[in-house]
Amino acid sequence: MTAIAGLSGKHDVLVIRDAESVAVALRRALAEASPEERPGLERAVALAQSSVAATDGRSCARWVRSRLADVGFVGDIASMSALKALRRAEPRLSLAAAVRLQKEAVAHPE
Repeated sequence: MTAIAGLSGKHDVLVIRDAESVAVALRRALAEASPEERPGLERAVALAQSSVAATDGRSCARWVRSRLADVGFVGDIASMSALKALRRAEPRLSLAAAVRLQKEAVAHPE
């Protein structure tokens, strides 16, 4: 799960991820899996590991794109319209935090 804090005031943006605990649980399940279950669990472990390896910047960028998609934004992510859409998606997001998040999304294209 990814959570973004710093939604108001002068707070910084904080990324909280628990992908490592998910990856550990999946590896345990894989160790005990039947031959039929192994292919799906192997794929799940690989996906969890890629999430563990993702940087905070990439996680922020994914979160921004997700929030923009939720409000139907399809334009240039570096635009003022994107910034407005992000703040519409997250009304408590401060302007400073929104700008920082937008910069992360621009720096980490899909």
